[in-house]
Amino acid sequence: MTHTEPGQRISPVKNFVAGGVGGACLLFTGHPLDTIKVRLQTQPRASCHQSVLYTGTYDCLRKTLSKEGVTGLYRGMAAPLAGVAPMMAVSFFGFGLGKQLLQPNPSAPLTYTQIYLAGMLAGVCTTVIVAPGERIKCLLQVQSSSGQLKYAGPVDCAVRLYKEQGIRSVYKGTIFTLIRDVPSSGLYFLTYECMKNCLTPDGQSVSQLSTPRILLAGGLAGILNWVIALPPDVLKSNFQTAVDGRYKGLWSVLLELIQEEGARALYKGFNAVMLRAFPANAACFLGFEATVKSLNWLAPDW
Repeated sequence: MTHTEPGQRISPVKNFVAGGVGGACLLFTGHPLDTIKVRLQTQPRASCHQSVLYTGTYDCLRKTLSKEGVTGLYRGMAAPLAGVAPMMAVSFFGFGLGKQLLQPNPSAPLTYTQIYLAGMLAGVCTTVIVAPGERIKCLLQVQSSSGQLKYAGPVDCAVRLYKEQGIRSVYKGTIFTLIRDVPSSGLYFLTYECMKNCLTPDGQSVSQLSTPRILLAGGLAGILNWVIALPPDVLKSNFQTAVDGRYKGLWSVLLELIQEEGARALYKGFNAVMLRAFPANAACFLGFEATVKSLNWLAPDW
C-alpha cells in the first residue's frame, strides 16, 4: 500500500510548485535552529587556555539573542530563502519524476523500494542548488558568531568566492552534500509515505488524511532524515567553512574531527537539529499537501 493510489496521476509540475511552497514553510519554521546547529558544529575547539564558545543548544540560543537579538537567529536566511524554496521545488519534482519513471502503469501501486529510489533521485536533483547555497549560508552564519564580518551578505559572498577562486569555490563541498542528501532524501520520502499509509484509517483514501496526521508524518520523516544526514552534515559544515587547503577531502575532515573530539563530534548540534526537524518538516509537508490540493482544484489537467 502506498500514497500513490491506483488511478492517481503523478504530476511532477504540481510537485514542483507545491514543493516550493513547502520549502518556504520549512525555512521560516526551521532557520533559527539551523543557525544554532551550524554555530555549534563549527565553533572553535576547546583548549587548555580557552573554553568552548557555546556549551550547548540553549546556551547558543541565549547568547545569540543577547548579542544579536531575534534577527541573529535569521542570519544568512536570504541565501537559503533564494535556495530552499527552489530546492524543495526541485526535490519534490525529482520525487514525482522518479515515481513517474518507476510506475509506468498508474494502476500499479509503487513498492517501498521504488519510493526510496525516487527519493534518492530527489536528493541528486537538489544538490546543484543546495551545495552553493549551503556554502554561502554556513560562511555567513559562522562570521556572525565570530564577530568578523568578511561578507556584506549572500550576493557579496557569492561574488567574492567566485572572483577569488572561481566556480569551484562556490561549489566547495558538493560531494559532501551528495553523501548527505541522496540516502537521507530516500529515507525522508519513504518515511513520509509509510507514515501516511499507517495513519490512514481503513476504508479511507490517503488523500483525505487530516492535518494533525500530515504534521505527524512529516515531522517523523524529518527526524529520521536527520538521524542519517547529521554526520555527513557536520563534515560538510566544517569543510565548507574551513580555510582553503586545511582539508584534502572527506577522510581528512573525518579523521581530524574524530582524533580531536571523538566520534561524538559527528553528532554536534544533534539537539538543535532534532528540535528543528519535527516542526520544520511537518510545516513543509503540510504546505506541500495544501498546495497540491489547491492545484488539483484549480488546474486538474496539469
